[in-house]
Amino acid sequence: MIRWCRFSASLLLFSFLSLLLVFHGAYAILPLVALGLALLCVFFWIVNRDSRWRLDREDGAFLLALLVFAAVWLGDVWRTGVWPVGEGNQGVWLPLWPVLAALVLVAWRKAPPRAGFWWWGVVCGAFLVAGLAAYEHWWLGRWRVGNGINAIPFGNLALLFGSLSLAGLVSLSSARSGLRLALALAVVGGLLASVLSGTRGGWVVFPVLVLILLLALHATRPRWGRFRGSMVGLVAVLVAVLLAMSLMPGAPVKGRLSQGVANLQEYAGGDAGSSLGVRLEMWRAGWQLIQEKPGLGWGEGRLEAQRDLWVKEGRFHPGISRYDQLHSDLVDTFARRGVPGLLSLMALYGVPLWLFWRHWRRGGDEQARALALCGVLIVVGFVGFGLSQSMLRDVRGLSGYLGLIVGCWCLVKGRCRSVPDGG
Repeated sequence: MIRWCRFSASLLLFSFLSLLLVFHGAYAILPLVALGLALLCVFFWIVNRDSRWRLDREDGAFLLALLVFAAVWLGDVWRTGVWPVGEGNQGVWLPLWPVLAALVLVAWRKAPPRAGFWWWGVVCGAFLVAGLAAYEHWWLGRWRVGNGINAIPFGNLALLFGSLSLAGLVSLSSARSGLRLALALAVVGGLLASVLSGTRGGWVVFPVLVLILLLALHATRPRWGRFRGSMVGLVAVLVAVLLAMSLMPGAPVKGRLSQGVANLQEYAGGDAGSSLGVRLEMWRAGWQLIQEKPGLGWGEGRLEAQRDLWVKEGRFHPGISRYDQLHSDLVDTFARRGVPGLLSLMALYGVPLWLFWRHWRRGGDEQARALALCGVLIVVGFVGFGLSQSMLRDVRGLSGYLGLIVGCWCLVKGRCRSVPDGG
C-alpha cells in the first residue's frame, strides 16, 4: 500500500507541475484528487494500525503555519459572513485550501513522492507553458499571453518554473545528461513565457532568485569547484538569453517598460487612470485602510465597501473599484485582516523559508540540497511576486504556492533525516 500511495503522490505532483498553467481546472481538480487519495491512504493505515508516522517538530511548525493562516482567514469570514471567491469567481472556499494542503502533507510525509517526478514535472510544466505562450504570441498575435487567465500570475509562475529548472541545473552535478539538457531548455522556456506575458513584477524578482542561486553555488565551491565555474558561466549565458528575448521584435518587454515610465509620469501629474496609476492608487487606499483599522482590519466584503465609499467621495480614482484585491498580498492581507492576518502571512512565508534554508544549510546528499534550494526559491519568489500582486487571492497563485511548498517539503524530508531538536 505504501508503494501505491507513493506512486499516486508522485504522479499527482508531476501532473500538478505540468498542467497548472496549461489546463484551466488543474489548480482545483488535481489537489482535490490528491486530497481524496491521501485520505484513502490515511484510512488504510489507521485500519491496519500502522502507527509509524514520520511527522516531527519541523512538520509541526510547517502544519501550524498552514493552519494558522487558514484559521485567521476563516475567522474573518465568520466575522463578516462573506466568502472570498477569487478573480472571476473561480475559487471556492479559498480559506480552506491551506487546511487541505495540510492534510495532503500529513499523508505525503509517510509516503512521499519521488524526486524524479518533481524535476520532470517542472521541466514539462516549463515546456508546455513556453509552447502555449509562443503559440498565443506568434500564431494568434497576442501582445501579452496568459492562456485566458490573468497574465500576471501566469508570467510569475512561468518565471518560477524556469528558476526551479535553473536550480536543478546548477545543483545536480551527477544528474544524467538527458535531464540536465531538459532542465537547461526548461529554463529558457520558463523565461520565454514570462517575457511574453509582459509581467513586470516578475522581472524585478528574477535577479533576486539568480543571486540566491549564485550564493548557493559559492557556498558549495569547495565541493564542486569546476562545476560551479561552468554553471556560473551558464547563468551568465541565460541572463544574456533573457535580454535577447526581451528585445525580440514584438516582445512586450520594451513596450511595458516604456508604458510603466509613462504611467509614473502621468501619476505624478495627477492622472491615476493608467495601469500603474491605478495600482498605486490601490496601495494608497490600502495604506489608508490600514491606518483606519490596523488591529483586526476591515474584513472580507467590508474592505471593498469602504474603498468604494471613498471612491464616491472622490478620494481615490474610480479604477480601483474594478478589482477584488489591492494588488499586494502584504497590503491586502494587512488591510483586510489586520495584525493577525499580517502575522499569519509572515508565518506562511517565514516558516517554510526557514525550514528549507535550514535543510539546505545542513547539507545532506545532492538531491536533498537541490530540493531544499527549490523550496527557498519558491518562497522568496512568492514574497517578491506578492509585493505587487495579490498572488494568494488568485486561484492559481494560492494553489501553486501551497502545492509547490508541500510537495517540495515532503521530498526534502523524504531524503533527509530529521534535524535534532535545537540543532
